[in-house]
Amino acid sequence: MERELKEEDRKELYQYQKEDIDAIFDTFEGKPDNYHLLYQLPTGGGKTVIFSEIARRYTEKYKHKVLVLTHRIELSKQTSQMLKGFGVKNAIIDSNVKELPEDNDYTCYVAMVETLNNRLKDKKFHMNDVGLVIVDEAHYNSFRKLFAFFKNSLFLGVTATPLSSNIDLPMYETYDELIVGEPIQSLIKKGYLANAAMYDYDVELTSLKLGINGDYTVASSDELYSRANMQDLLLQAYTYRARGKKTLIFNNGIYTSLYVYETFKAAGLPIKHLDNRTPEMERKKILSWFKNTPDAILTSVSILTTGFDEPTVETIILNRATRSLTLYFQMIGRGSRKLPNKDIFTVIDLGNNAQRFGLWSDPIDWQYIFRNPEAFLDSIRSDADIESYHVYTMPEEIREQFANSDDITFDVEDEFKVAAELKMKPKTVIDKSILQHAQMCIDNSDTLPEAKKLAKLLEGDIEYRVKEYSKLLTRTTKNYREWLMEDYKTRLSAMIGKLYRKYAMGE
Repeated sequence: MERELKEEDRKELYQYQKEDIDAIFDTFEGKPDNYHLLYQLPTGGGKTVIFSEIARRYTEKYKHKVLVLTHRIELSKQTSQMLKGFGVKNAIIDSNVKELPEDNDYTCYVAMVETLNNRLKDKKFHMNDVGLVIVDEAHYNSFRKLFAFFKNSLFLGVTATPLSSNIDLPMYETYDELIVGEPIQSLIKKGYLANAAMYDYDVELTSLKLGINGDYTVASSDELYSRANMQDLLLQAYTYRARGKKTLIFNNGIYTSLYVYETFKAAGLPIKHLDNRTPEMERKKILSWFKNTPDAILTSVSILTTGFDEPTVETIILNRATRSLTLYFQMIGRGSRKLPNKDIFTVIDLGNNAQRFGLWSDPIDWQYIFRNPEAFLDSIRSDADIESYHVYTMPEEIREQFANSDDITFDVEDEFKVAAELKMKPKTVIDKSILQHAQMCIDNSDTLPEAKKLAKLLEGDIEYRVKEYSKLLTRTTKNYREWLMEDYKTRLSAMIGKLYRKYAMGE
């Protein structure tokens, strides 16, 4: 028998949560049946707490039942537990529940979309007494199929990002009004969320392809992010910015995540991999290990964007690019939980995502996005536009490896103009660049193997110089640029050997 919860046992609500709950009830007051209201609150702001209190207050005041819709079983279980904490007697409707007696004493149901849809279509469930339907993660469109069964109920959609996952089904067609909750910056200032220290690395994304859902395809992402230079960049960024911190790495493809696992494991780092194919028992073991290991690294494929709450996460690495604003906020939000000894968490962006959407804590006009989703999506910067502003700046952790070199800069455009004025071939620009890079490697090492190892750290700089050089030529193909990149690295290795022998002979 469940223990009777006393008023003082219930979770204490923050002031902004109380104000938002009052605003939601005030908005519903006097509205017709089937009024659809949408409520936005950032990840970590306590959406489940808020709608659990709404369910409690609604059932007590109006004597009708509440239905909470979720899209994943983990969310159903978490929601059910939270509702119980508020004294709301509820039942989870999953695949094991075949029938629902009309005379049951539950005041609330928590249901998976597909299961409930099947039961309602088969007329095995009767839910005429449901007065309020709460839709968690309302930006997903799988919930729409259920709306026709509750034409006489009020609807409350809850989401961190009021932007539909399907552009053809905008949220303003489903919901009559949007209430915007406390913004991220305010939650940080008031001490409810940790602040994000964001570090981004300019990445060349021109090889990525868009799929029919409007985001980058897994195949093109796997091809880009499994490359050795991208794996090296990831490892360098982690080592310099996050080593020893509990870290979540988000990838777009399973192959990329497995490559990340092997790369970090080879470096002797504590890492595990998780994807949607991982058996449930193994997944529980991995998540338990992650929770209890201070410097644990977990590489995954989107599976932990919702329904996962581990406040001790200190670093989020976006080892992928996305054109989904919702996914961008979901991934970063996994690190935003506040703890007494955690005021700041680290975000490492390897997909130009902050340049596409703005910083995580930047002000955002959700009302505009809700009403004008097509215009907002059209305004998202293209990769070509983002990359046209990229100017390579050597990361601090790499610059430290070339401390003996006073000048590491090389203006490709200026050198190109000089070559043209002197009637020299354009390739002399590449020759000078290779010579400078080789000299940098020699000046900062004692042996030839050390010098050649340093050359590998210059890949980002080489890629930028080759790209700038290619732009100045009258017509270049992708194949030519790729050949030029490989040729540059081959010639650089040869030049390092040549300079080393020259200095050795001199000695």
